[in-house]
Amino acid sequence: MSSVTPTSSAGAPAATTQASNKAASLGKDDFLKLFVAQLQHQDPMNPMEDSDFMGQMAQFSTLEQITNVASANEMSQSLGLLGKTVTYVDKDRVTHTGVVEAVDTKGGVARLTVDGVTDVDPITVTQVSTTPTQGVAAP
Repeated sequence: MSSVTPTSSAGAPAATTQASNKAASLGKDDFLKLFVAQLQHQDPMNPMEDSDFMGQMAQFSTLEQITNVASANEMSQSLGLLGKTVTYVDKDRVTHTGVVEAVDTKGGVARLTVDGVTDVDPITVTQVSTTPTQGVAAP
């Protein structure tokens, strides 16, 4: 019987890394599409094992929960910026400083209003500081 000796090439790790990075960017919709395609194209004489099916469903559920937690965390962090002085960089790479007046969600993504400028991405914030209270007396 002949045997095959495994060999490696210098390009193999790079291809694996590229595939890993692409897989890391897949969302829950992509995962569900792949799962349905797998079910549609499975061999009817050798169907997927129940444990494999349940494992993939558990992975999908975990992915969905992690996505929801990340979204809630982003919103919570953005709400924590209300009333704070922030420094951010706009799309033209110009630095601005101002007080966060409002937090809006558009399409499930948090956006800040800083000194009247709307649609500031919280990711562009580079510095946060507390705003000193000026002459406000307690009621």
